[in-house]
Amino acid sequence: ISVVAVSLKKNSLDIRRSVSYQIFTFLLALLIVSALFRQLSRFNRRSRDRIKAIRHLPRFGTVAVPLRYRIEISHCDRRRLEFSLTESFTDAFPNFRAFRQFARAKGRRRDWLKLLARQQKAVASPLKLSLAGNSEAEVTAELLPLRRGLLSFKSLTLASPEPLGLMNRCVTIPLSQTVLILPKRYQLPRLDLPGTRCYQADGLALVSALGDSEEFRALRDYRPGDSVRKIHWKSWAKTGKPIIKEEQSEYSVRHALILDTFQSGDYSEVMEEAVAIAASLACTIQTQESLLDMVFVNDQAHCFTVGRGLGQTERLLELLASVVPCQDRSFSTLLPVVRSRLSMLSGCVCILLGWDRDRQDLIEQLQKANIPTLALIVAPAAGLSAPIDRSCLRNRQSSIRVLHVGRIQQDLWSL
Repeated sequence: ISVVAVSLKKNSLDIRRSVSYQIFTFLLALLIVSALFRQLSRFNRRSRDRIKAIRHLPRFGTVAVPLRYRIEISHCDRRRLEFSLTESFTDAFPNFRAFRQFARAKGRRRDWLKLLARQQKAVASPLKLSLAGNSEAEVTAELLPLRRGLLSFKSLTLASPEPLGLMNRCVTIPLSQTVLILPKRYQLPRLDLPGTRCYQADGLALVSALGDSEEFRALRDYRPGDSVRKIHWKSWAKTGKPIIKEEQSEYSVRHALILDTFQSGDYSEVMEEAVAIAASLACTIQTQESLLDMVFVNDQAHCFTVGRGLGQTERLLELLASVVPCQDRSFSTLLPVVRSRLSMLSGCVCILLGWDRDRQDLIEQLQKANIPTLALIVAPAAGLSAPIDRSCLRNRQSSIRVLHVGRIQQDLWSL
């Protein structure tokens, strides 16, 4: 083998037996000429002042749903321009902390490419554009959001190939903007959550009548369509115009949606799926005749109410888009927040990242208060490491279901 290697080496250096040096010289000459064309072209740094771009972004985007937006481009030059337009995003590379945490992970293969792909928040395909001299154009661009949170745009890059087509002449236009990407949402069947109407001590002043018993709230002028039974006859006699009594409901169906955010790492597919399930449930339950209290711990304990008449679902989705793992607190931090609302709840849905003694204590407290509970445990694709102890379930309407990463949609349809 060594003799053959030496022979091949000698032949490669012998210009009488090999033409590889000629091919190399020819290709090198092409690259040099291409680089000269690129430098001498007028489509370079001076073109940045002649080209203007404005990006019109929507207010929100959603993970795994194509996001379309408009870009207005104009230039003050007599030449016709043909180029491709590419978006650049910030934070496209993991920081040192993420690399160090990924390197110290035990029991997992260090797939650095997977870490880089996880850091990528969106994918935008280049857009071909032809622009006549001294003109304006409006194009529709599209990108695919990959992660929830704030997506930051950095710049627009206009690339035009030089005559040989080996290199691109590029112009970068700084254009910083942001758009909030909401969590992915799954399709859910109509959920008939267990529970009956309960007395609401706060009166539900902002909610339209959902319950049986109503309490006087205020007086207002008559509006077409108001019931005659709501007329306040004494006020009509004093003012000479019909006055209506506004009442608020004292009894209503009220559920709690508890989101588990307690984990040791900065990122996990299990938590991302849990946030997506919470967003899906929040958008589904608010269309039914009930209220929903969203409870989770981020930098502090949050309790946010959505439901019929409140119209704050978008605000809840904004909060879920910014949820980060709670690493410096224990799961028991969530228990006092839940305990303070037990008397108002008709039922509860818990989205858990695993199953241990602390999470079992939460289910037991809900069962002691006789609150029907649906516990959804998000498990890795390989399943849970330990079996689930269902002895804590005392209410016949309560249940524990396991949702596996990779087939969340199929498991949700079976609820």
